[in-house]
Amino acid sequence: MADDREPFADVHLTPGGGFSIPELKWRELLFIGAFRRDGDAFVRDPARPLPPFRIPDLFGEGFRFRAEHDGGRVVFRRVK
Repeated sequence: MADDREPFADVHLTPGGGFSIPELKWRELLFIGAFRRDGDAFVRDPARPLPPFRIPDLFGEGFRFRAEHDGGRVVFRRVK
């Protein structure tokens, strides 16, 4: 279990190549403008720094992600 003081370490890999992070962390990333909507997906704003995550390049630049709420977490999958 991740330390509550280190939410960037709380990354769960999901079947099919996705991953999830706590919903509160996702809301923080949206609030700081690190992501923006692109149609039905989200893309990173490279001008906004991301906090470090346990898995390097978790949100790689140039990728689009679908975000789906699942309990208190948000599950991400890359889309084309």
